[in-house]
Amino acid sequence: MKKRKKLLIVDGYNVLRSGSRYSRIALPDYTDDYYNVARERLMNDVINYAGATMEAIIVYDAGERLGIHTENANIGGVRIMFSQSGRSADQLIEKLSHDARERGVETLVVTSDATVQDTVFGGGIDRMSAEGFCQELSRMEDARREKEHPHISKKSTVADRIPSEIAQRLRALRDA
Repeated sequence: MKKRKKLLIVDGYNVLRSGSRYSRIALPDYTDDYYNVARERLMNDVINYAGATMEAIIVYDAGERLGIHTENANIGGVRIMFSQSGRSADQLIEKLSHDARERGVETLVVTSDATVQDTVFGGGIDRMSAEGFCQELSRMEDARREKEHPHISKKSTVADRIPSEIAQRLRALRDA
């Protein structure tokens, strides 16, 4: 049986503005430079989330009007795309989703934009909110930490939990 391809499409600025994971970052203005702290964190998160099982795309609104670098790029296996000038990231996300549906590619769109969610949902296209994505990333990090540093339970006896002088008296009674 042939495995279906999977695609992850992330509404970049929507996730940065709506996800609690990114609101904790002291954000510079989005126009400062292409690789600011928040976008870099999102890119790393998408790389980790997608892993080897998904193709991933982060879509941002047209950068020309923001005065930032707007060439599409591929970083760590994640495509960074900017909508064309005069078009929105939402339109590009809808087009990418439609094209994926036509090719039979299982797709997950991450956005908190209700209009985009309603437009793309169905026919092999799933949706996840920005906050849901942040929570899923936190669960993945917790699982990884637990795997790296598992909590090993120590067997505890009654003698471990009572004062030592009482334990000595009980031993003396037992051995008498």
